[in-house]
Amino acid sequence: MEKNDLWQAALAKLEPSISRPNFLTWFQETGIAGIEGGLATVFVPNGFVKEWLQNKYHKFILHALREITPEIKDVSYLIARPERSGHAPLAKDPVKKRHSPADGTPLSDDLSIRELSVNPETNLNPRYSFSNFIVGSFNELAYAAAQSIIKNPGTSYNPLFIYGGVGLGKTHLIQAIGNEVLRQNAQKKVRYVSSEKYMGEVVDALRNQEMNNLKEKYRSVDLLIMDDIQFMARTEKMQEEFFHTFNALYEKNKQIIISSDRPPQAISTLEERLRSRFEGGMIADVGTPDVETRFLIIKTKADEKGVVVPEDALRLVAERIKTNIRELEGVLNKIVIHSKLSNSPVTKESVEKILVTHALAPKKFVSGKKIIKVVCDFYEIKERDLVNSSRKKDFVRPRQIAMYLMRDELKYSYPSIGDRFGGRDHTTAIHSCEKIAEELKRNFELEEEIRLIKERIFSE
Repeated sequence: MEKNDLWQAALAKLEPSISRPNFLTWFQETGIAGIEGGLATVFVPNGFVKEWLQNKYHKFILHALREITPEIKDVSYLIARPERSGHAPLAKDPVKKRHSPADGTPLSDDLSIRELSVNPETNLNPRYSFSNFIVGSFNELAYAAAQSIIKNPGTSYNPLFIYGGVGLGKTHLIQAIGNEVLRQNAQKKVRYVSSEKYMGEVVDALRNQEMNNLKEKYRSVDLLIMDDIQFMARTEKMQEEFFHTFNALYEKNKQIIISSDRPPQAISTLEERLRSRFEGGMIADVGTPDVETRFLIIKTKADEKGVVVPEDALRLVAERIKTNIRELEGVLNKIVIHSKLSNSPVTKESVEKILVTHALAPKKFVSGKKIIKVVCDFYEIKERDLVNSSRKKDFVRPRQIAMYLMRDELKYSYPSIGDRFGGRDHTTAIHSCEKIAEELKRNFELEEEIRLIKERIFSE
């Protein structure tokens, strides 16, 4: 397999498990420089990306490459530009299409990263538009708020806070707003940024004594779009800096759009002054699409990629992949890669085989320890606070949820659950599980929180 084809196949495996903003941030302008003696060398654009991939995504990259080419034993990272090493074109280059000899279907050389053309000034991806955004009951409130903002930015709903689970289209929606605002008025200053990238910029600015420049960069825009704000809530300094930026924009009636994986009240370490400002605007959730909407989504994405997939095959994918739009696209990428490498057209039978392989892929191991870790990460508390005897409200509720999940997902006995939480009596575990189960019948917010926690448990 060619190096570029191997990397694109690896990206197709990586993309469903990584948030879209992070995927775009860390995997642009990357590729395989060479493979020798079982060592794959991945080229990256700079030292910051190199360090991030080594520390955070190395295991995922190695696993994806080894699934395709078992001979690969390890991965190293090299700072290089694609043009210098004769590899695939940069993300800014136009997408080059070629035709599969089997059916004449145009196939993109690069399925995920290379088809992007991110605007360096705004960070917006032009692929995210309302023309390819599917609206359904699961996102109609967020969509309606977005349309209102486009007509009256800074006055209708400010800020707009959109939340929902991983891979449900939040990034598409908020970037589509930015792109539409610019389409209607090219003089508007729009900036999209993920919270992780923003935090990296703050750290660099502090290190290089350039905070005034950074403040001017973000406080002079007409529309600021901040993705995945929940990550920023872990650091007081970052929250403080964003608080002042928020106020500077808000006071000038500049539009602010924020996304998160949960509503403001569920971000436990979010400062009260930020929470009150977020809740002072419009809060809209993005839920899980039904099967017909999933079919429309994957059909639209297949059309975008220029690949012909029979409708019965697309419907099969929509019926099997139920909760995550990004997973839908990940399966579609596998279908396109398979067609390309096998030099054969896509059929319902070939898609069925891919779906079976996808379903049989090893699932993440789930244990009581993992449930405790994910619950603590979600509510941003320490594990020792969850398992000790503290009766603080901040700890009691997450503890009850963790107990409920151990009973519901792992079928642990009540005495076993009690033992895992500081040797509590089994009656405490019974009470906790029954309390959460009962509340789930009438508390939609709790149901949404537990759905998001489960998503993390089974995806991390």
